[in-house]
Amino acid sequence: MTHAVDSTVVETAMELLSREGFEGFPEALKLLLNEAMKAERSVALGAGPHERSPARRGYANGYKDKTVASRVGELALKVPQVRGDVAFYPSALERGVRSERALKLAVAEMYVQGVSTRRVTEVLQKLCGGLEISSGQVSRVAQLLDEELSTWRLRPLDELPYLVLDARYEQVRHGGAVISCAVLIAVGIDLLGHRSVLGVSVSLSEAEVHWREFLGSLQDRGLHGVRYVVSDNHAGLRAALAARFSGVPWQRCQCHLQQNAQQYVPRVALRREVAADLRDVFEAGDRPEAERRLKLVVEKYRDAAPKLAEWLEENVPEGLTVLALPAAHRKRLRTTNLLENLNKQVKRRTRVAGLFPNTDSALRLVTAVLMEQSEEWETGKVYLTMTTVENA
Repeated sequence: MTHAVDSTVVETAMELLSREGFEGFPEALKLLLNEAMKAERSVALGAGPHERSPARRGYANGYKDKTVASRVGELALKVPQVRGDVAFYPSALERGVRSERALKLAVAEMYVQGVSTRRVTEVLQKLCGGLEISSGQVSRVAQLLDEELSTWRLRPLDELPYLVLDARYEQVRHGGAVISCAVLIAVGIDLLGHRSVLGVSVSLSEAEVHWREFLGSLQDRGLHGVRYVVSDNHAGLRAALAARFSGVPWQRCQCHLQQNAQQYVPRVALRREVAADLRDVFEAGDRPEAERRLKLVVEKYRDAAPKLAEWLEENVPEGLTVLALPAAHRKRLRTTNLLENLNKQVKRRTRVAGLFPNTDSALRLVTAVLMEQSEEWETGKVYLTMTTVENA
């Protein structure tokens, strides 16, 4: 059954165009779209208005007002409604819905990348062929994005045996000055061996108070069962871990230990040899053997490099905690390289923004990058085989 198009509607539209030219185009388009939607509803129902037909699949149920933005201005449409066992939505508006979604995604992507609201508005006006898009509309889309990112940051957590922590710095305007703000990041490995980004925070520094607050927020969201933590030797972080994860074994990143050791090597010619000696210690099969090798290395440099020997004796044992883990887990959990690689991805995006106008904008961009990576990790291959974790 096809709906007979109301000839008076077509005549009215033609009259508007004849009398008012392009000025009458919005009203003419509205009339034609309304009539086209009514005709499409009749096809979907299998019967015209008030028609009795065995092919009828449902009934007309009035109209719903809808204002649609178009290149010729806003159109106040009457969207036909149906009831009964039939699904219907006008195809003309469905195309508009898809365009609207694409437009919002474009806005979100530009906003995530730090483009200003004013610039986003200018770009979209050109993109849409003159369609007026206000900064208020852009801001509303940005608000929806912020809500989505916030929901992800506050999602519930569960038991995660392994925790990796690190921080990076971004330039942010704060209190009338440009300062380096610390971006605190936590990554966890769950009981199935999958990685995920647990949380992120933008703080004024890496002081204990900020790390303690960040770690506390992870626990408040349900994080428990942590059996091992790896990080660099941040003083504030060490103190916060002692308060929030008391008794949990801590591993100092072996990669950073190697770098730190070079600062105490008195001659350039010794650097490779010292690095090789440290690798030999780290590659021991168990802690007693590692401690035996370390003792030999310390004695080796006691006279030639006394400050190095003293530093090795005091600091390297903090990098041997990993030897208590199953052998299959040690390579990937002896350093913070997992997070270092993640930070490189963040840096590629934040480098574009350069200087953030406030901490909220920095948090928005970093969260968007981390959320995307975390979802890829969670649905991808396992990072560790966890069948032996109970023996760790």
